[in-house]
Amino acid sequence: MKLAFSTLGVPGMPVADVVRLAAGHGYQGVELRAHPEEPVHPGLTSAERAAVVEEFGKGGVEILTVAGYVRAAAEGEDAPVLEELAGLVDLAHDLGAQNVRVFPGGGGQDPAVADATAARRLAAAAPHAADKGVRILLETHDSHRAGVDVARVVGTVGHGQIGALWDIMHTWLAGEEPAASHAVLAPHLGYVQVKDIASADDTEPLALGAGVLPLGACLDTLDPDSWVCWEYEKRWHPDAAELPGLLDAGREYLLRLGAPKQ
Repeated sequence: MKLAFSTLGVPGMPVADVVRLAAGHGYQGVELRAHPEEPVHPGLTSAERAAVVEEFGKGGVEILTVAGYVRAAAEGEDAPVLEELAGLVDLAHDLGAQNVRVFPGGGGQDPAVADATAARRLAAAAPHAADKGVRILLETHDSHRAGVDVARVVGTVGHGQIGALWDIMHTWLAGEEPAASHAVLAPHLGYVQVKDIASADDTEPLALGAGVLPLGACLDTLDPDSWVCWEYEKRWHPDAAELPGLLDAGREYLLRLGAPKQ
């Protein structure tokens, strides 16, 4: 198992500090939140992108994903969505990241309409992603919370550069069992985001293992060489405990859960 954490857990932290944090606590990768309020975003110059690559290279840490905020199924014209997505793909390529994360964002639309919109846009973006060697991953989130919802869209696209990102909190909130989520997502799965929460009504982030999410059952479905990323949503819950102090215990917990069963 290869472990990463999301910079959502350390909002605004300078790149050099993120790299030191990952390397110092035994995480092989980082999921970079790509937003203008963060150090890494599509507005970076070529020189700034090169400096980010240099920092991660010095630390021996991989940039797993550029986590953007494109909403593939959102109402409106295709062109602005595709332009934003292309910018994220270019950023991921320049940083050497494997993936770009996108959300469904279908809102209250008819599900068939939202599916069709997301599939059309992702299919249009796929050739550019292929040219850049980047995979676009649609996250189980918001309007497409269950694995079956995301798999339906990604399967419709049918392109190897379009895959799925399994956020286990959202599939659990959708009432989907981990084995069922994995069964539909496996053909398309990029990696898994883990977290823990107290209940469906209280989603403030907790230390891994301190809440109700079925982390062990989810990890049991994965191949031994899978990437697992801890998405600790400190950005949205400023009163939550600081992530750096939880990283060692979180790594040990995930490795223990992911160890081969006797």
